[in-house]
Amino acid sequence: METSEREALSAKRRIVIKIGSSSLTHAETGDLNLLKIERLVRIISDLKGSGREVVLVSSGAIAAGRRALHHQGKPDSLAQKQAFAAVGQARLMMVYQRLFAEYNQVAAQVLLTKDTMVGDASRYNAQNTFDELLKLGTVPIVNENDTVSTSEIPMVDNFGDNDRLSAVVAALIGADLLILLSDIDGLYSDDPRTNPQARFIDTVREITPELLEMGKETSGSGVGTGGMAAKLAAARIATDSGSDMVIANAEHVEIISRILEGEKCGTLFVAHPNHDFDLMDYLTSEYG
Repeated sequence: METSEREALSAKRRIVIKIGSSSLTHAETGDLNLLKIERLVRIISDLKGSGREVVLVSSGAIAAGRRALHHQGKPDSLAQKQAFAAVGQARLMMVYQRLFAEYNQVAAQVLLTKDTMVGDASRYNAQNTFDELLKLGTVPIVNENDTVSTSEIPMVDNFGDNDRLSAVVAALIGADLLILLSDIDGLYSDDPRTNPQARFIDTVREITPELLEMGKETSGSGVGTGGMAAKLAAARIATDSGSDMVIANAEHVEIISRILEGEKCGTLFVAHPNHDFDLMDYLTSEYG
């Protein structure tokens, strides 16, 4: 069964790809890894050339701003985080726009907040904007609007991480595949960085309470915010809304092409559309 589930990924046409800060920056310096970003842009452009629609949810704004302002370590305060985001988001989009232009693609910036998604009118407008941007052939690049979000209170005043945000976007636009690129190969029974006996899980067809217990709230990097618990939360949103999801290692971004060729890499969460799933109900219960 798993082979056919993997092979079915090659037919996915509307794809959301999420990549985290630690996957976009050099571990030694925190500077943007331009070579990796260029490879990511090339792969997405090739997917567009094959007739697919792609939305990229990209972290990295705060990390880019932090380095531009010569600050070591994570932000010391909410105001500092927002200032770093204001500087870094512009720098990050400049990089994306230049690289996508080299491949004759147009990048579009979309910044979202919790308030955007919870409000009926603003969520409807966001959905229409995505639909129009995809119809026009652009590559929407999404991030949380950290400049104005109040992320001192995770999961109350903001999305908390781009894993959940990417799943919300996938549900909003009716994507049929969400790919979470991270610094880990996929889902394990325990953290493989601390437990060498941790068992790798290839495929998940049901997100059980036992599975959720495997999630860890911590992130393994100094720049990321989403741990495995966030990825499992994203999987619940994506699969309930009808989207398959894959967690894969972003060390080599070419893994995106391998996933879409049906290769067995990363952890596949198989969609099981929940007819009772309502994005508004979810957003209200989680962020309302």
